[in-house]
Amino acid sequence: MDFGNKNIAVLFEWGDTTVYLTESIFATWVVMALLILFTIYVNIRLRKFKVVPTGFQNVVELLVETMRNFAADSLGKELESLNGYFFGLFAFLLVSNYIGMFGLRPPTSDVATTGALALITFGMIHSLGIKKGLGGYLKSYIEPNVVFLPINLIGEISTPISLAFRLFGNILSGVIIGGMIYNMLPRVLQFFLPTVIHAYFDVMSGALQAFVFTVLSMTFIRQKAGDE
Repeated sequence: MDFGNKNIAVLFEWGDTTVYLTESIFATWVVMALLILFTIYVNIRLRKFKVVPTGFQNVVELLVETMRNFAADSLGKELESLNGYFFGLFAFLLVSNYIGMFGLRPPTSDVATTGALALITFGMIHSLGIKKGLGGYLKSYIEPNVVFLPINLIGEISTPISLAFRLFGNILSGVIIGGMIYNMLPRVLQFFLPTVIHAYFDVMSGALQAFVFTVLSMTFIRQKAGDE
């Protein structure tokens, strides 16, 4: 199930198994490289930051403070330390969604990428829930009554599935619709209308979907492992 995800080259072969470099993998590497380079740049500039912020320092401090405050409100005091992870998650999703504006396939239009991110959230939900207290964790499956155990189990299993396919479906639909509209346009209009298409499907929808995935992940984790 690749939904148009093309193979670019062969990465390596292991016996009868061939592992390919796909468009999604290549785009993911590009996104990772951009984020790493930006991190290195910020780290270098960090040494020159002043007590009274200006320019680039203002932007960095605004991003960090906004995410820290948002994490404190969404996760609660007990889980506030996770704000670094969610800052990285949101940055990865945002850049991944925006990379389509530069001719690359957004990694989030591949269910393997969104599925992996959803499984990370799923693992954090239950590991942190158990860490908070095994008794309370197990009790949550039979609340408000033991007869709800099957329904609660289905609800837990559906969490990563809904997270993965919500993000995947929205981004992939934007890629497909944008490509269809672009190919239907006369050549003269292909230089103008795609700007409007990208403004909605990449800029607005991309930011919205990155935000929704991050917020839902925070919400699910707080429900299982956060304070009351």
